[in-house]
Amino acid sequence: MLGVLIFAVIALLPVAYINFKGYYANERRTLREYFESGMFDAAYAQSALMLQEKPLDSYILTVYGFSAYQLAIAQINSFDTISYVNECIWALRKALLPRESSGDGRIFYVLGKAYYYKGSGYADLAVKYLEKAKAISYKAEDIPEYLGLAYAAIGDFRSSVEAFTLALSGGKEASDVLLLSIAKSYLDLGELDSGRAYLIHCLEISRDSKTIAAGRLLLGNTLSKIGDLAGAEAEYLKVLEESGENAEAHFQLGELYALGGDATRARAEWRRALRLDPTHGPARSRLN
Repeated sequence: MLGVLIFAVIALLPVAYINFKGYYANERRTLREYFESGMFDAAYAQSALMLQEKPLDSYILTVYGFSAYQLAIAQINSFDTISYVNECIWALRKALLPRESSGDGRIFYVLGKAYYYKGSGYADLAVKYLEKAKAISYKAEDIPEYLGLAYAAIGDFRSSVEAFTLALSGGKEASDVLLLSIAKSYLDLGELDSGRAYLIHCLEISRDSKTIAAGRLLLGNTLSKIGDLAGAEAEYLKVLEESGENAEAHFQLGELYALGGDATRARAEWRRALRLDPTHGPARSRLN
């Protein structure tokens, strides 16, 4: 009887194996359909289930990581964004383990962007993986822009400017945020004329109040450095006129008035800055 049972099980093994293979083939097909149709929640959940059975499967890990990234950039809450980013990085680093030397450009690309979103403390890893994607000729229009931002975050402003210049060379019209980022890198290099030119262009095309305020503050600081105090004052006053009360604008006005020898007006502006932002350290230091 035992011999008959063993024979029956052995006889069924090929059928079971074929069914097992077919089951996973269908699951993979469904997984791919979820992802390609933009159903990232479903792809994320399905791949998580499949990883319980096949935790080292590179294909499932990759879909899980890519889905986590898509969910990360769709979040409003920063905590949720970082949670998905961490899952993305975990999965894609694991998917790369058998083949990191040759690698997959898509994985390098998404990993680089994931590390960028993780924060400035991980900008060096963003640079590492974006450069890997670029080195094996993976094509994505936003690689130079993200490289520019990541290089700026680690203080390599020359490489940042080079990457941003490459981003502009693609023929795509520059956004106000890109122009502001380029201006910051030039200013950090001490190249004030180039920085001022990009700031002016940014302010000409921007319709975003926060970007305009940031651009005007930087332009005011730049004009102050080259001795155009009246021009700097005009930019700070425009920030207050266009965007309402702004602690940094009041602080910088105080700095200008102090340079002009008007200590009373300077202290009044620093007090306004501190009332608006009690954590504004430079204003507090000036008043002390």
